Amino acid sequence: MQLTEDYKWIDFFDFYWRLGIDGLSIGPILLTGFITTLATLAAWPVTRDSRLFHFLMLAMYSGQIGLFSSRDLLLFFIMWELELIPVYLLISVWGGKKRLYSATKFILYTAGSSVFLLLGVLGIGLYASNEPTLNFETSANQSYPVALEIIFYIGFLIAFAVKSPIIPFHTWLPDTHGEAHYSTCMLLAGILLKMGAYGLVRINMEFLPRAHSIFAPWLMIVGTIQIIYAASASPGQRNLKKRIAYSSVSHMGFIIIGIGSLSDMGLNGAFLQIISHGFIGAALFFLAGTSYDRICLVYLDEMGGMAVLVPKIFTTFSILSMASLALPGMSGFVAELIVFFGIITSQNFFLIQKILITFVMAIGTILTPIYSLSMLRQMFYGYKFFNAPNSYFFDSGPRELFISISIFLPVIGIGLYPDFVFSLSVDKVETLISNFFYK
Repeated sequence: MQLTEDYKWIDFFDFYWRLGIDGLSIGPILLTGFITTLATLAAWPVTRDSRLFHFLMLAMYSGQIGLFSSRDLLLFFIMWELELIPVYLLISVWGGKKRLYSATKFILYTAGSSVFLLLGVLGIGLYASNEPTLNFETSANQSYPVALEIIFYIGFLIAFAVKSPIIPFHTWLPDTHGEAHYSTCMLLAGILLKMGAYGLVRINMEFLPRAHSIFAPWLMIVGTIQIIYAASASPGQRNLKKRIAYSSVSHMGFIIIGIGSLSDMGLNGAFLQIISHGFIGAALFFLAGTSYDRICLVYLDEMGGMAVLVPKIFTTFSILSMASLALPGMSGFVAELIVFFGIITSQNFFLIQKILITFVMAIGTILTPIYSLSMLRQMFYGYKFFNAPNSYFFDSGPRELFISISIFLPVIGIGLYPDFVFSLSVDKVETLISNFFYK
């Protein structure tokens, strides 16, 4: 633990303000800072109440940083809740046509799920002591009866499953992404979804190892179903942003499988996928938003032939779609490959289970190019806009090119040299996994 802060906050409740960064949280924190900076740059076109817009973006940012660095359960919960209000306002004020519907759906899902988080936090804090013990260190060393541990685990799992959408709790995501302004979408896809995965590792794996080893096979099964389901649902979406949203649900499946694999490699791969998808998802939403700014069309079947008119957008969109479908040399490929290796080397599963899961995951990686490339084909190829009169669009300006390139560079960098990310998380992951084999 580094950069720690530890202050008494509320005397009466023995409640501390504890922050600190370790190998698990440094990656998401850096990702958050990076994506938020680029998202505020992407929000230049927002003219309506722009000060409030940027204030809410920064409020959301502080909630995310607080969540990733908190070392106290109640503080974790407070930061988790602090996230909701800015997102709700960002969607309901600056969203699309159905913005109130999707914002309400978002707040119902996430606030409803955080009730379970609060119950779990209070249960862990108040168990076996008169004084509430909320700091992470004592909770991690505490041991619970297995039945109680499973109950806690289910509570936390529901809360995190809604946030990093695990099927069947994912239905708020396509609506929210379809309606939100694209700079908000960058934050949602890049960071908000990663909070759930981070919580799974940070709380469910660290505090409740026995329950996690019971649930791990089920997590892997759900992850494989999620990869296939979302990749099959994605080509059916007419709305461009919804299609990208389903692709990010599909990519979150790899993270869940990596968390469930209970092996060093699988967890490292999940961590790398968290970082990599944070970049790629944010970039895709940004490019979808910029092309919407040009043509003001949402539905893919109305688009076509944009490649000749906006060559720079076409190039960046193509490259980042390739990154999304795990092209070798990009970060997505390394992450998914290492999750595959993590399943194969895991000692917790029988051979037939491993073969089945890897086979189904491989089908998922075949389905990914189908929706990515058909999205590119519908948007950029063909003759639709080419024949249209007054079909003159501005191509990407320097601001948009800067955003695209600065997201693209880390994607290539991690793809060519993944040790950038592994060197951060590898020691912490080893101690986490050793819990499962030596406890």
